[in-house]
Amino acid sequence: MNTKEKYQLEVGINASPQLLYQYISTPAGLASWYAEDVRADADVYLFFWNKTPEKAILMRTKLDEYIRFHWVDDDPANTFFEIRINVDELTQEVSLVIVDFAYPDEIEEAKQMWRLQIADLKARIGG
Repeated sequence: MNTKEKYQLEVGINASPQLLYQYISTPAGLASWYAEDVRADADVYLFFWNKTPEKAILMRTKLDEYIRFHWVDDDPANTFFEIRINVDELTQEVSLVIVDFAYPDEIEEAKQMWRLQIADLKARIGG
């Protein structure tokens, strides 16, 4: 059986953690760069691509730091995707750290997709 593996990607972004948090934690913010549309009802989020919804459960969040979701259709239950805001203690440089899961032969493609989506986010906020 082929199982998904955890991977991590970090991309520098020129924005404050407070501004970034609005883009990673609200349906409108996520819809502006991550998906075509995002709707939320309590802890259940619907992400739309090509008019097809994908359901995720909000697992945890911490103000101005990170948000973590679990795709309902994803198995096993310990997979998730997390968008974390990292601030370097010395330089104060801000980056987004993505933690996600993919099959081993799809990790590079998944990372590239995240890079493209983060490029959209950077273009939107001027970062």
